[in-house]
Parts: sequence; structure tokens; C-alpha cells
Amino acid sequence: MKKLFPRSAIGTATLSLLALGSTTVLAQTPASTLKTITVTGNPLGSTDLITPATQYSGDGLLLRAKTTLGETLDGTPGVSSTYFGPNASRPIIRGLDGDRIRILSNGGGSLDASSLSYDHAVTSDPLSMERIEVLRGPGALLYGGSAVGGVVNVIDNRIPREAQFDDKGGISGKVDINAASGNSERGKGVLLEAGNQRYSLHVDAFDRKTSDVRVPRDLACTKTAVTTTARRICNSASDTSGGAVGGSVFFADGYLGASASNYRSTYGTVAEDRVTIGMKSDRYAMEGEIRNLHGPLQSIKAQYSQTDYSHTEFEGSRAGTVFTNKGSDLRLEARHARVGNIDGVLGVQTESNRFSAVGTEAFAPFSKTSQSALFAYEELGTDWGKWSLGGRAESVDVTSFGNPRVARFTPASRSFKPGSYALGALWNAAPGWQMTSNLAHTERAPRDYELFADGPHIATGAYEVGNANLAKEQSNNLDVGAAWKSGGHSFKVNTYVSRFKNYIALNQTTGVRRNAEDGEVNPTEDAGNTGFTASGAAFRPLAEFRYQQVRARFTGIEASGNIRLQEGASTVDLALRGDLVRATNLSNGQPLPRIAPWRVGASLLWASGPWGASVGFDHLAAQKRVPAAPTGASSAYTLWNAGSSYRIKAGAAALLWYARLDNITDKLAYSATSVLTSTAFPKAPLPGRSLKVGLQASF
Repeated sequence: MKKLFPRSAIGTATLSLLALGSTTVLAQTPASTLKTITVTGNPLGSTDLITPATQYSGDGLLLRAKTTLGETLDGTPGVSSTYFGPNASRPIIRGLDGDRIRILSNGGGSLDASSLSYDHAVTSDPLSMERIEVLRGPGALLYGGSAVGGVVNVIDNRIPREAQFDDKGGISGKVDINAASGNSERGKGVLLEAGNQRYSLHVDAFDRKTSDVRVPRDLACTKTAVTTTARRICNSASDTSGGAVGGSVFFADGYLGASASNYRSTYGTVAEDRVTIGMKSDRYAMEGEIRNLHGPLQSIKAQYSQTDYSHTEFEGSRAGTVFTNKGSDLRLEARHARVGNIDGVLGVQTESNRFSAVGTEAFAPFSKTSQSALFAYEELGTDWGKWSLGGRAESVDVTSFGNPRVARFTPASRSFKPGSYALGALWNAAPGWQMTSNLAHTERAPRDYELFADGPHIATGAYEVGNANLAKEQSNNLDVGAAWKSGGHSFKVNTYVSRFKNYIALNQTTGVRRNAEDGEVNPTEDAGNTGFTASGAAFRPLAEFRYQQVRARFTGIEASGNIRLQEGASTVDLALRGDLVRATNLSNGQPLPRIAPWRVGASLLWASGPWGASVGFDHLAAQKRVPAAPTGASSAYTLWNAGSSYRIKAGAAALLWYARLDNITDKLAYSATSVLTSTAFPKAPLPGRSLKVGLQASF
């Protein structure tokens, strides 16, 4: 019953990063016989990546995990979070968010409604993840024009891709339980796998409950006619659960597997005290690969998934607006035989989804989006490094069916032919030194809501109006980087500039307001109609925002490094990080909204045998570079964090005790990248001081 590759070793290196929030602990783990492979960074499996990439796995992911994907990745150089309270946040990469960031599940499409609105959560929970890969910049064009900002690939083992046990078979797993003080979090998860050389089965389940999140100041909360104050973010409790069953059959040169997973979450929307969201997603996936072929193709890999997503916005106990999104994704990749020093993959991808929204906040019509693409990625090896060339040609059809209950939506259809390509180079400049450069042109088709929106978006305090005449969004991008490593010392830096010919921006229309109930332009306000009805329908006029195309430029720099201060049985490291991004609307000369200020951070890391500990800080400057309206300005703040871990053996199991203390000084802070900072709604600060403790048992 011997296991060929212990789970603690798969996907980790001899030293693993135990990230505590944005603080990092360096701890010893068993050496792995497998190399870390960032699949989305290089489909050919090379560990020398031209595209800037970061990956979190194992203990590093466990000790970094927050309640949302965006907050889990926040603090990674170049990555921030949309932060709509503790229950909904999406990653922002290099100042770009929404549909310019592609979120994948095991390299395939991940379908939800998180890009439609900031209060919609991503249907991926850190408790169920085994690894997260983050690619910054447009070098991930194999995954669509919507990946101009970058790609976040959430990886699990629900479809096993390699046999983990010998012929006698075996079973392995892990159990995690944790609790936190700041939100009264109680979380637990379990994973079991069994099999032999011919097959493998996987089962996992997780559950997490939280209460309203503690903050450093009193906030007003009105759930009925009575207003109360407390040091809590009003309506920020959550109840999340999910699980999956999967398995694979292995043969001499490949595998075939399938999985079924579900995700359920009920959580409060912090901008509306009386509104909670009941979310559910069911996903079915199949995956297979044939390797070691003879002839022009070396291997063929296929992935297919189908997702049924919906969420209901409850206004008190009554169901309000219902959003649904159903779709499928098919991806085929073929790696061709080497031609001299040229290696590469060719592929095809098709996606289709149907969206609907029914209720008072149906600000987008019923729609269908279908897209198909051909893509290729080639590498040329040289004696000094390598060149890479990638391209993608897409065909996108977006159709609005109107809405049988809302007359203002007009049926219409648009078709687009985006094309994107990227050229990259990696130069092994000297021992321990690598230089990289990427030049890319990207095109993105407008989304259904960017084209056809027309309705109230209460969560963000806006009345959104689409533009059916939008053209493809086009940009040119340049990235230059350098990396150095010598023993325990390392350093990475990347600088970039992205210039958009016709960036799709949601801009406020000067002097125009709309009635949230019927869309009337500049309605007459009276004292009796300036709030919300009991059902949540708003009489209060909302500012009108329209999707418009402008010229835009994003420039920035991101850096990280490690200094080994002490070597030996005990190690001491100083980890450094920082980034800066500037985004400008070149059409009017104003800054673009919700851009992170410059950030710097440092952590002191200690590891000795089974022990690990860290203490560190992240300083965010004041963000005064904001558009005239809404302001969205934020003050500077510094957050201190600390953590510790202890690993012991208990029979056949390995026990990892861990603790993390966030916001040690209980600092009051507001996120510059959150829409809550720039709306008329009460602002939601970042969480206050919180202690999280947990135990993970692996066997």
C-alpha cells in the first residue's frame, strides 16, 4: 500500500513558502521527486517561465488562505483585491479587473457571475484548493483575450492526473480544522484519495461559517426600522460549503477522468443591510490525455466542463433578483513533435453560456455568448535561452434576448473577431541571472453587460447603461524582467506598460441621474421618496454610468526578494516585496478609478526543524490619484502580521499546527481598490485584529 508520491511533496520544492496573509514563513519540507510546474505559465512543462508567475501550494497556501480568492492573493506583487467586504472579492492584476482577468479551474473555464458585479463571489473556496497559479500580464493569451491582465488558475486533484499508489493500492488524505476570532470563523475540510496503478478515486468536502467581521470602529447598521452601531461590518456573516467526487483510470500512456462538484454559499452584501445572497454552483468535468504518440503529434489533451450557476438576492426573507449562468467549455491541446529546436502546442477552445437576471436589479438582459478559438504556442531553444511566440484567433457572438418582464431591453446581436499574439524571450545572462521580455498585442470582445446593460445596480449605487456600438478592446503591452538567485538569496523585478486604444470604461454621466425603479432620467426628488421600499426597490435616484471607450495607459513595477541572514540548522530570512501601478484615462487626462497605491512590505522569517515563525508588515501609501468623481481617495496605512507553525508526527499521520495574527495593531484601513470606498454607501473598512489557529493532519 505504498504511496508513490506523498501529497505533501507533490508540487512543492525543498523549501516551501508558508505565507501568513502577506507575511511569509520559510519552513523545511521533504524534498520532492517532482518539479513545481506552473501549467498555465508554460504548456510545455518548462520551469523556466518567460511570463511573470507566482504559485502557492501546500503549507504556503494553507497559511495564506482567507475567505475569498481575491483576499488570499492580495499582497502578491502586482496583485490586489476588489474587496467587497469579507465575502466577495476578485483578484486585480496590474490594475486590471473584471473580465480582463481570467479565472480558471484546472486550466479550464470557470463559470459564475463574479465579473458582473463586485458583490458577487467567486465560486472557488481556498479550503478546497491544492494550488493557485498566478500569471501577470498578457503572456497567457492561450486562455483568451480576456486574459490581458493575467490568469489565476485554481488547481485541485478532483480529477487525478497521475497514479499516486503502487500496485498494492492505498489510501491517503488530510483533515483541516480552524477557527478565527475576528469573524468567529469555524472551518473544516476533509480530503480522501484511494487507488492503485490502474485507478484513483477522490472525495473532498468543506464547510465554513462566519459571523459579522470585527473592525476597529463603530459602524451603523439598519436591518429594520431600528439603527444600531457596533464594531462590526454590518451584514458580513457567511455560511459556505461544498464538495466533490472524482476519479481517473490510468493506462500505459495517459488517463481518463471525471468529477462532479458543488459549491453553496449564503452571505450578506455589506452595501445593503437587508440583502443576503444565496449562491449555488454545480460543475461537471471530464479530462483525458494520450501521451507518447508517434508521428507529428506527441500528445493530445482534452478538457470539458459544464456549469449550472445561480444566485438569489434575498431582501429580508423574500426572494428578490435571481441571476443564472449556465454554460460549457471544451478545450483540446496537441503537442507536436519537435522540429529542430522548436517545440510547441496547438489547440482549439469553444465556450458557450446563457445568462439571465429576473427581478428589480436586472440591469442586464437575457443573453447568450458563444466563442470559439484557435491558438498556438511555440518555443525556440537557443544556447543562450529561448524565444516564444503565441497567437490566438477568436470568433465571438453576443446576443441579447431582451427580458420578457422588462420593456427597456432591446433584442440585438453583435459579432467580433478578436486576434491576439505575443512574442517573448528569456536570456540566461550569467550564472544565477535570467532576463525576460514580452511584447504582446491583445484584443477582447465586449461582454454582454458592457453592450446591453440598462438598469439599476444597487450594490454599487449606479444606474448602468451599456453601449451596443462598442468595438473590440485593443492594447499593446511590453514587459521586461530580471531574476537573480544565489543560494538562499533571490530577487525578481518586472516593469511593464500597457497602452489601450479603446479601453472599455464605466464612466459617470455628468449631471444625469436615474430613478432606480423605472429608469426615469433626472426624476424629481421629494422627501418621501429618497430611500428604499420594503422590497428593496429604490426610489432614490442613482447616478448614471455609461460604458464608453477611451484611450488608456497602465504602467508599473513589481519586485520581490529574499535575503538569507542566517544559514544552518536554523535559518533566518528577510523577505521583501513591493509594487506600483499608474493607470490613466488618456482621453481626459484623469486617473482611472480603483487603482492600488504604491505598496512595500517586509517579513522576518525563522525556521528551525519542525518550527517556523514570522513577523512582518505591509505599508500602503495614500491613494490621492483618483478621478474627479467619484473621489475614492484613501489614506495611508500599515498592517502588521505574524504567524507560527509546528509540525510533528503522530503515528502514520503528520500534524501541522498553525496560527496567524492579522492586523496586530487593529489599524482602521480602507481599500483603495474597493468600489465601497467610492460609492455613496457606508464604507466598509478592512478587517480588524484577528487570530486564526488551526490543525491539519495528513496521512
